[in-house]
Amino acid sequence: MTVKYGKFELPGKIKVDESARRQHFCRFIAEPFERGFGHTVGNVLRRILLTSMEAPAIISIRIEGVPHEYMAIEGIIEDMTHIILNLKSALLRKLPTEEENVSREPRVITKTLDISGAMLDKHGGHYVVTLKDLVGDTDFDLVNPDQALFTVTKPMVKRVDVKIGFGRGYVPSERHIVKDKVVDEILVDTAFSPVRLVNYYVENTRVGQDTDFDRLILEVTTDGRITPEEALSFATQIGIFHLQVFEQLKKHAITFDSDEIEVNTDRDTLLSKLALKINEIELSVRSTNCLSGASIETIGELVIMPESEMLKFRNFGKKSLNEIKAKLEEMGLSLGMDLSRFGITRDNVKQIIIDYLAEKGATKEV
Repeated sequence: MTVKYGKFELPGKIKVDESARRQHFCRFIAEPFERGFGHTVGNVLRRILLTSMEAPAIISIRIEGVPHEYMAIEGIIEDMTHIILNLKSALLRKLPTEEENVSREPRVITKTLDISGAMLDKHGGHYVVTLKDLVGDTDFDLVNPDQALFTVTKPMVKRVDVKIGFGRGYVPSERHIVKDKVVDEILVDTAFSPVRLVNYYVENTRVGQDTDFDRLILEVTTDGRITPEEALSFATQIGIFHLQVFEQLKKHAITFDSDEIEVNTDRDTLLSKLALKINEIELSVRSTNCLSGASIETIGELVIMPESEMLKFRNFGKKSLNEIKAKLEEMGLSLGMDLSRFGITRDNVKQIIIDYLAEKGATKEV
């Protein structure tokens, strides 16, 4: 048995506030939600973002001739405790994909650190060993490659082993599970979470004549190991993954009222835009000629075309593509739109526009 529920207002698209975008920071806006759902969705996403994002980080270090963390090292200004504190600030980026079959097991990066007298003389007698000196030639991307680890004051050759693992949250050194741990391997407290700060706000927004719907504003700041967009996408999928557990309790399926009157109104508004001729939207001559050469005559034929296919057109470049995307955005449209809910596909878009214009003409005559 299928149970029919009333309509729920849902955002059609998640907006990114480009004016507020900064490095590792992004503001997302989603509207409209039913009253109360702004806090429900915002709080869930915030908790997942702060607790469940994964990233690589250094979990242990072994320096030749250093048996424990409570000692000074000859020829190095910092003691081992200070070096470990610097290691905690190292930021590495790597997404272990299923396609590449990348193992999530901890990896050991071995580097022979060879500091010569000439190198010391070149740097005024003090050579600062940075993160890129130890982990630079690996498949890990370094967010802060110039992070200082320790300062060498005399020539030396030492083997340094750095172990990198994947995890989530904050893991104290005593909770690391390390296979084949050697005697002088020093475990490090590790902050795996790449999300530094999440704020969300809920404001009122209008739907028709009602002004008590929710606008959700979500601000995400990361440390660079993942982007804010990646973080929000991963958090959403983690939330859905956990809610699926309760599917086993389902006794009846639910369908939701789609409010067909509104859909029809939306369809008429959309068709009035799709029926516009290309030469009616004030594109440059070059862009207009490129579209004409590709036999694209109306906005409807344009928006249903994917961006990747547009770039295959003769004499069509990035400049023309950006111009068209900006013009469509002004109209509330975009390339590669899925219009299937309005019954519009790539195969029938021309005929639908012809039928719409014919019907519009007949209405005017009446």
